[in-house]
Amino acid sequence: MPGLLRPEDLQMIASDAEMAELERERALKRKQKQEHKELQEAFMARKVAPEAVERINNAVRIAAKNGQHHLQVVTFPSSFCSDGGRRINIADPEWPTTLTGFAKDAYEFYNHELRPLGYKLRAEIISFPGGMPGEVALSLAW
Repeated sequence: MPGLLRPEDLQMIASDAEMAELERERALKRKQKQEHKELQEAFMARKVAPEAVERINNAVRIAAKNGQHHLQVVTFPSSFCSDGGRRINIADPEWPTTLTGFAKDAYEFYNHELRPLGYKLRAEIISFPGGMPGEVALSLAW
């Protein structure tokens, strides 16, 4: 028959469980950091697709049929902006200068192709985790 557990044994069990939980949390943070890095690399390399005109026409046609006057077209983490989304958050007219990667490419497409047709583009912070700018949304309006 095994003996009773001693308080020292229980402290060791609790300590081992705490260490295992800390390691799980570290592994999760490493995984999340790696996923964020991969997402950012893909975002920085992505360009507006050649079929963008067809996709935009289809999307705005459907939105207009549903009585809408704007369409959210791109979302991305505010950390992908050069200022962490601060200029977008305060509606600074210079917010487009903070865009990077695909967002910058999409803005340039808008500026050259859509703005001359009368479309408007607005940017807004759509989430505030921990009180800080989280996700940015770019919306096309007509």
